[in-house]
Amino acid sequence: MSAARHGAEISDARTLSEISEVDTFRLSLDLVSAAKRNIGFLRAVSDSQGLHEKPAVLEAIRRYEELWMPLICDLMEGSTPPMVLPPLDIEWVWFCHTLNPVSYRQYCKARFSKLIGKPAIFYEENEEYALMRCQEYWIHRYPNESFENEVDSSSLQLDPVVKNEDLFNEVKKHRHVYSKFSLPYMSELVYLIAARQRYKGFLYALQRFADDGCSLLVPSLDVLLMLMTHQSYPTVYAEDMKVIETEVSEKVVGMWENVKVKEVEETKMIWERAFDQPYEKAGASIEFNGLASVKPPIYWEVSDTDVNTKYKSLLPRFLLEVCIFVRLNSRMKAVQDDIKQNFLRLRAVRCHRELKIDKPFSTFSFDSWKKVSHLYCEFGTKGVLLELRKHCRGFFKSSKLEGSATFLWNDLLRAHSLTLEREIDKQVRVVASITPPVQASYLLKCVPDRVTDDSGAMVSDVILRMNHYKPQEGRWLSRTVLDHAGRECFVIRMRVGGGIWRRGGETPSAVRWEDRIIEVREGSWKYVAGSIGRAPVQRK
Repeated sequence: MSAARHGAEISDARTLSEISEVDTFRLSLDLVSAAKRNIGFLRAVSDSQGLHEKPAVLEAIRRYEELWMPLICDLMEGSTPPMVLPPLDIEWVWFCHTLNPVSYRQYCKARFSKLIGKPAIFYEENEEYALMRCQEYWIHRYPNESFENEVDSSSLQLDPVVKNEDLFNEVKKHRHVYSKFSLPYMSELVYLIAARQRYKGFLYALQRFADDGCSLLVPSLDVLLMLMTHQSYPTVYAEDMKVIETEVSEKVVGMWENVKVKEVEETKMIWERAFDQPYEKAGASIEFNGLASVKPPIYWEVSDTDVNTKYKSLLPRFLLEVCIFVRLNSRMKAVQDDIKQNFLRLRAVRCHRELKIDKPFSTFSFDSWKKVSHLYCEFGTKGVLLELRKHCRGFFKSSKLEGSATFLWNDLLRAHSLTLEREIDKQVRVVASITPPVQASYLLKCVPDRVTDDSGAMVSDVILRMNHYKPQEGRWLSRTVLDHAGRECFVIRMRVGGGIWRRGGETPSAVRWEDRIIEVREGSWKYVAGSIGRAPVQRK
């Protein structure tokens, strides 16, 4: 690409925040609420293991085709779907069917001469009402058909006959779709708002640049979530996408299709031409052959409640994903020596002062964005600091600070699409993106502490003097439990001996194994002098 052409493309680039409804498309669906609802729905489907057995799937397909679709077709007034929702098994088949818009539209036109839509119901109270209303219609129309899927797998033949193979394959293909969107930050409002804006940007780039010789565009996970959600409301999707639906079906890689490296690189190039920003961001990776390119190094379990809130000594731990992208300014081409001598250092704003991740300028590019760091950070670190440094000539290895840029988590959370850009010393551009912080697993450490007596006081001269030299009875091995911030949370004690201790050479007597006691006391030590203290009072 020539320098003139590259400059023209950059000057013509738009930011995501500049894209208006006219520039892209009018999205008549509340995609944020719909996506949040869909994630909860997919979690319920994933937890219903019996729903994925072949007999149950075939029965769900029969109920969907023979009972549900004729019912909702008759209830529809014009193109407006009624405010009713079917049972979970039918809704799951319906959801999978709509993810193939062309096939679903042909099916509806052939059977009902119109496109059957799905009502926009996003809140739990409204869902319960819609389900109860559907049950009333169902019982009135199908008095001999159970509202719930009551198929008994043991009473059916081992290999039941598949009547609608295409629909069965669609349901089977999407069985593990929840695994793509199961990370807890994906249900956060700020993440979904950013995903909706990037989805609009993806459609804008598709319409404007898809004909420039590229093969296929690959949606990132956040864009894929919005596309899937949009398609699951077929009448809205058909109306919103009537201008570009052909391009989407022909030029966008499907959810389970194999992805080629060339397609990913072309997608990144088109995005950079459209917005002069990196395509990838934190929480928006690109999957290869159905697998995420980067897997979280931690286990994030999605839960609506914190099981340890009853322990006041346990403070929650919040983690977020961070991605750092770098691109050199074009004027740096004239000073090649600086490229050899300069490097970028990443540090934490708070805590972890020893953390220093250095990246040489030789790994950066003038023509495209380069991902230099992909981290998982504690929210308590406040942010990251990027320093532009230059190696100093001399016997001792040292470096000189040329400039710096700070990215604070709170600033990124308020930023458009959870992304911020900084420039350092007019030499390098840096883009940082994050995911919303979510509560992660507790990180606890157990460290040995002093031996304690039966009362929980540490065995020492200090306690002895405070007790007017009354002997301390019992021997307990003690351990202190610290959390991720080094705070004392619990004191664990195990009774191992009896006897007394003054200041002489008394020898404790070992207790029998069956008489040993292990107790956990919530809270921290009550220190009376330096590191000498008493264990917290045991809760009853």
